[in-house]
Amino acid sequence: MILAEDEASLYLQATTQQVWAPRGLTPVVRADPSRRKTNFFGTLNLHTGDVITTCEPVMDAEASARHLQAVLDAFPDRRILLLWDRAPWHRGPALRELLAANPRLEFMLFPVAAPDLNPQEHVWKAVRRTVSHNHTFSRLDTLAERFATQLTSSTFESSFLHRYGYNSLYSMFN
Repeated sequence: MILAEDEASLYLQATTQQVWAPRGLTPVVRADPSRRKTNFFGTLNLHTGDVITTCEPVMDAEASARHLQAVLDAFPDRRILLLWDRAPWHRGPALRELLAANPRLEFMLFPVAAPDLNPQEHVWKAVRRTVSHNHTFSRLDTLAERFATQLTSSTFESSFLHRYGYNSLYSMFN
């Protein structure tokens, strides 16, 4: 099983994008001055386009370990190659313990400063376009629930495996 993982923060402050509107009726996007946020961990199944997601108040090694446990639980009998970046919360005692207890989980790191290579980044972009751009939610929990629902009820196609030689990667695990 080849998966790509990444994290995203969701703020109540709406991000904007272009939108059609009748002339003279400029849409109003509400501004929220707070910096309250929620964090999403997302793992894209590069075979099916499904996403496993968890929501955490902070991004740290313990939160990363909880998310990876959810990924392991989703594929209890499969070997997993997880592609992810070099974020500081991807290191620490909690992750070392998880890895030691789960040898079927292996990692491959993306190059430094190369977010465009990570297919999960494209998932965040698609969900933000659908849910959080130009939104009118007044509560962060409501926005986060809608964001999570969009992640888990959609599939996100990725050409990553084809583009980077899936057969070569596959042969390493068989």
